[in-house]
Amino acid sequence: MNGHVIAAPFHAGEREAQRLAGVPPRADGTVPIRDRMPQQHRDFFPLLPFVAVAVPDAGGWPLATLVQGPPGFATAPDDAHLAIAGLPDADDPARAAIAPGTPAGLLGIDLGTRRRNRANGVIARRGADGFTVAVRESFGNCPRYIHVRQLAPVARTRGLALAFEDGLPARARELVAGCTTLFVASRAPGGPLDISHRGGPAGFVRVEGDVLVVPDYAGNRYYNTLGNLLAEPRAAIVLADAASGDMLHLQGRATIDWTAADAGQDPPAERTWRFEVVRGVLRPGAFGLG
Repeated sequence: MNGHVIAAPFHAGEREAQRLAGVPPRADGTVPIRDRMPQQHRDFFPLLPFVAVAVPDAGGWPLATLVQGPPGFATAPDDAHLAIAGLPDADDPARAAIAPGTPAGLLGIDLGTRRRNRANGVIARRGADGFTVAVRESFGNCPRYIHVRQLAPVARTRGLALAFEDGLPARARELVAGCTTLFVASRAPGGPLDISHRGGPAGFVRVEGDVLVVPDYAGNRYYNTLGNLLAEPRAAIVLADAASGDMLHLQGRATIDWTAADAGQDPPAERTWRFEVVRGVLRPGAFGLG
């Protein structure tokens, strides 16, 4: 190790994704993925009003959600732990899956400054007030394609959660068609659970029947998400509408089209991946920021 940098951080799926994308192999130890949180990451998480979280369900499918709280609700008491003073709501499909010993992926993102940092690990504790993750991987992401906005707490009128398995409801289609930000949870077999950001102009995600077509833009060239999807197509998506507070949780299977480059798109897409929806939950008014 060099400053807690993991010598060989990429699994076989990520290395294959890098090969398919034409990225030269990286020398061991040169990628700043660490097994501890650097001080700048520890200082960053307490600034945030929400954190994106991924956990597996009882069948091993990833789940994705957004856990909210006043700034300071996410803290790093030391460089190996991230404590979240909050839990998903009772109608959130991820709530029951947060348990000690469960793998978890977390993404801290500041939509106002476009900073984002990831922390993957294992849940070390769950209590009535929140949970703590023992960090196994910590790294930053590039700020591109983050839709800049300032979020503030908003009073919402909550509606009844709608679970579905027989196609996307009309409101779910509206949310996807209008979204500028979504989060995708993925995991290679035996690897860490991961959650990452995808963003673009409204309409950047196309809805074709019950399939979401997501463009893939140039990023940090790690290909964590695409590498996971190559190894294990089961994935999850969560998105929230800042105007209504409606949240949409989806589980489905992803396939990558490495030939679907579109240089004329703004921003230009290098490829696309298709997410076939299997099931989901629509939670009206659940996101308390806008």
